[in-house]
Amino acid sequence: MDSIIEQLNTNLKIVYRQALDADKKLDELQQQGHGKFKALFTADSGFSFEAKRFKPYVLDVAADVESLSNDGFEEEKLKTTVIKLQQILTLLATFK
Repeated sequence: MDSIIEQLNTNLKIVYRQALDADKKLDELQQQGHGKFKALFTADSGFSFEAKRFKPYVLDVAADVESLSNDGFEEEKLKTTVIKLQQILTLLATFK
């Protein structure tokens, strides 16, 4: 279990840096009058909120990983955490 948490944390560090860069780019686009959208992910994506930037989504996944680490292993929680992380990675990759 520790190796899974360790791998998730490693991926989160990478995603966090990419998210900050993407958020900066989104800020620039919005200042230019582009980027008129309500949220990065739809309501059925597994996130319990909507945001126009990546950082809140990354922090949500980080909270899930911390919960897995502190509260013990729950297979369903792990599955949803990995799916959310994959969605962020996929969107970041298409955003570049």
